[in-house]
Amino acid sequence: MPIATPEIYNQMLDNAKSGEFAYPAINVTSTETLNAALRGFAEAGSDGIVQVSTGGAEFLSGTRVKDMVTGSVGLAEFAHVVADKYPVNIALHTDHCPKDKLDSFVRPLIAVSQERVDKGQNPLFQSHMWDGSAVELEENLKIAAELLEQAAKAKIILEVEIGVVGGEEDGVANDINDKLYTAPGDYERTVEVLGSGDKGRYLLAATFGNVHGVYKPGNVKLRPEILKQGQEVAVQKLGLDAGAKPFDLVFHGGSGSLLEEIHEALGYGVVKMNVDTDTQYAFTRPIVSHMFANYDGVLKIDGEVGNKKVYDPRSYLKKAEVGMSERVIEACESLKSAGKAL
Repeated sequence: MPIATPEIYNQMLDNAKSGEFAYPAINVTSTETLNAALRGFAEAGSDGIVQVSTGGAEFLSGTRVKDMVTGSVGLAEFAHVVADKYPVNIALHTDHCPKDKLDSFVRPLIAVSQERVDKGQNPLFQSHMWDGSAVELEENLKIAAELLEQAAKAKIILEVEIGVVGGEEDGVANDINDKLYTAPGDYERTVEVLGSGDKGRYLLAATFGNVHGVYKPGNVKLRPEILKQGQEVAVQKLGLDAGAKPFDLVFHGGSGSLLEEIHEALGYGVVKMNVDTDTQYAFTRPIVSHMFANYDGVLKIDGEVGNKKVYDPRSYLKKAEVGMSERVIEACESLKSAGKAL
């Protein structure tokens, strides 16, 4: 199947919410990690989301070019070709974009998609994230409203963050404090400014104790009931029936989360969960094993010539691809998206 059309992406999100499951959103930094994600989704029988962060996008353009838009477009064009060979739907997304990088990342990418849509084509990316967690709420929502209007015209879904995800990712660092929990007033103000889909569909990364980084199970103190509270605030504000879930929620910083906490969050309307730290390790670990097992072949020791078969990058990157794909399958199973491809 090709990269998801706007209609298919909307259907994916609708199915996830009604079925109380979520799609893993796998961060990629190369064509090889993209292939690993695609393989994992296909073998799990799950549709999915592949995403690129600002740092990942810069890396994708090469260490000499270092241009986020170039890296993003190159990866997306490659994805549009190779994803066509897989039996699942894949949406392309850009991850955390702070205010100082909007003009060099998200806004140019929306413009690229708008050009495509104007020609009768589908957008290059299916969604983009504006991370306004570092600015005051009103400024956050003002920028979000502007971007939402532009995204809707280009048939793109916008992701916004209300609250703060702690820890560090791609140089964006936040303290671990009470700002990790989105307040009821923040949810209400979000509905007032961004609407409930009438101004364009958006994903909401509300925070309930989420922290980026590496943590052992149980170390991250999550409060999923914060998400339930947010849905209830929106229901009351919009005059909806009790039990409705107007927000399409996103779960960031999930490494170390307990499975029961993840499943509770799914019941409150989480449709997307970012997975990066764990897949990074799953990709790197087989490479380490290869190097230890073949050290005298990958290195030219004592004047010898080494072994081309084991220092050929393909020999260890194939193993890395399989290792990461297995972790993607695990994520699909944990988030209950496995076997539910459209």
